[in-house]
Amino acid sequence: MGRNTRRRPRGARRATFAAVALMLGGGGLVAVNVYASATDGATGGGDRALTDGAQPGATIDCPDVGERLTEVPDGARSEVDTELAALDQQVADAYQRLRDAAAAAPDGAVDAAEITGPLQEQRTATIERITAALARVGEPPQGLADLAACTVSTPEQAPEGEQDQGGQEDQEGREGQEEQGGGGQAGNGPVAADYADITSVQPTAQRPRQQANASRGTFTTSCGVNENGLFNSDNIIVAPGVSNGAHHFHDYIGNQSNTAFASDEDLANAETSCENPGDRSTYYWPVLRLQNGTVERDAESPGGGIEGNAGEIVTPAEVTLTFEGSPVGEVTAMPRLLRIITGDAKAFVNGTANANASWSCTGFEDRQLKDKYPLCPDGSSVVRTFRFQSCWDGSGIDSANHRTHVAFADAEGRCPEGFRAIPQLVQRIVYDVAAPSLDDGGRTTPLFAVDSFPEQLHKPVTDHGDFVNVFDEDLMGEMVDCINSGRTCDAADLPDGGTPPGGGEETPDPSEEPSEEPTEEPSEEPTGQPSEEPSKEPSGNPSEEPSQEPSEEPTKTEQPQQGEEQTAEPTHEQPRGDGTATASAAPKISASPAATARPSTAPAGDGGDESQAAVAAPEQTGPGTEPQAVRGGLAETGAKLWPAAAGTVLLICGGVLLMRTTRGKRSV
Repeated sequence: MGRNTRRRPRGARRATFAAVALMLGGGGLVAVNVYASATDGATGGGDRALTDGAQPGATIDCPDVGERLTEVPDGARSEVDTELAALDQQVADAYQRLRDAAAAAPDGAVDAAEITGPLQEQRTATIERITAALARVGEPPQGLADLAACTVSTPEQAPEGEQDQGGQEDQEGREGQEEQGGGGQAGNGPVAADYADITSVQPTAQRPRQQANASRGTFTTSCGVNENGLFNSDNIIVAPGVSNGAHHFHDYIGNQSNTAFASDEDLANAETSCENPGDRSTYYWPVLRLQNGTVERDAESPGGGIEGNAGEIVTPAEVTLTFEGSPVGEVTAMPRLLRIITGDAKAFVNGTANANASWSCTGFEDRQLKDKYPLCPDGSSVVRTFRFQSCWDGSGIDSANHRTHVAFADAEGRCPEGFRAIPQLVQRIVYDVAAPSLDDGGRTTPLFAVDSFPEQLHKPVTDHGDFVNVFDEDLMGEMVDCINSGRTCDAADLPDGGTPPGGGEETPDPSEEPSEEPTEEPSEEPTGQPSEEPSKEPSGNPSEEPSQEPSEEPTKTEQPQQGEEQTAEPTHEQPRGDGTATASAAPKISASPAATARPSTAPAGDGGDESQAAVAAPEQTGPGTEPQAVRGGLAETGAKLWPAAAGTVLLICGGVLLMRTTRGKRSV
């Protein structure tokens, strides 16, 4: 009897221990799953957060074949464009193999030849097809075969273009970021050295002084902030007819039919987000993302998470589109369907000769950065500015390398010989994003960066903007007349392409005494053009997008200016800027897609027009209307929730066992 009575409590204790163990194990699974759900990011590269990817900062350096093709006959243009897009895809695939191999290696080391060897074979075959296409219609350029070889640049071997703008500083930033988890959310940038405190930046140079016969007018068109959520990873200029030709996502405003497959007729007949329906032009640029773990619709798609572009897409708080005149004379009309690219999406590898986008903060726009993202103080918003080429060769609407048909004016504002001045497009994009916490790799306050080709590591110097002119001819004529006559005009006041009431406001001569009085109607003063006088004129909200609350006050900023750090000065353009700081910060408008419930489009790369299907109301629930920040489907949700479900079952089983054990003790 004694032995039996001692076994029962011993068995009960074991049962109790087992019950407690089950409950602890189940609780642990639930806790871990909840923590992971709160901190992990996008799939397809995003959910690896800041800890993925051995050798963060390693990139693949390949010569840019497209830059060498300054002349391509029309008979070979389509085939050459397709093959150039294939070269970009080959580099993207090789970059993914590099990351996968580095992650699988115990020490993160990769034999570069295993990556560059197959890549060179692919590029050789593609370049041969380009050469053959050119030979069928003319004489191909010499030396294209020499552009097939690529190299892998490790963090200790920054590309030449990066060394030109402070390679040692960037290397130190990379090493510091590696210690914090390294390389951004998807493991391929940005790093701490890609950011600079705007308050420590020196004011930039003035713009060319206007001569007596300058065209001093300005013309503004308002096309919203992409509140429709229109995105894709195509590029109709660089890679027409090729899905995912950009390998990164673009914001689109204006023309609503811009895909790689849109014809000129499609663009001409498209809907537009611009207030004046006579402006069907398309304005687009790489999206800005917060690397905060948000699962966007492109998380598993080419151009998105698969290629290292992960995190929450930020909707601009404000977008201003202003066309300006020439400081030395009159401007002539842009030809219809003229295509212009400003900046270089591959500047990290190519070098900074064509880098042109600049970054600043509201209240500090006399200070411009080209190779850094700005760290803005509290109450100040990030400002991204593009100045497009203002000289046209008078013949083509495009060129083989998409650059030589247009040019920048020189330091005095004069166009190159044989070129004529056209209205200069200035895009100013404002984002309400906070300065990231660099000391912990963006975990407290997330990093922000533009989308890029995967090998470009989200460097700010790779930023770029694209424009296709689809203005009605009458409205373009009004623009030219407005600029040449020195008036300040808004396309919204020209519903039928006619002269605005009162003929528009005349722009004062800069030689006269500057006025300090603000205008009474800020909504008609275009934001984004360098002013010809240092007057402090408030700018209105150009977009007037429906997603903004009616109570929002317009941003009262001065005219922004284009400048640059001396370490990243393009060789083709002198610094621009009027040296005047912005008076106040932009309105604080939520940048969260979830907050605005903005609809999304299907991710690019799936082909066809599905990638461009936009909707009018966020509450619609049909195909293609899901909010951009939706977090996956049922299969993905089930895969992420099974640990929590298993933990719950273990908790229940443990609880039941504990209750039965307790009852057994009481019965004994």
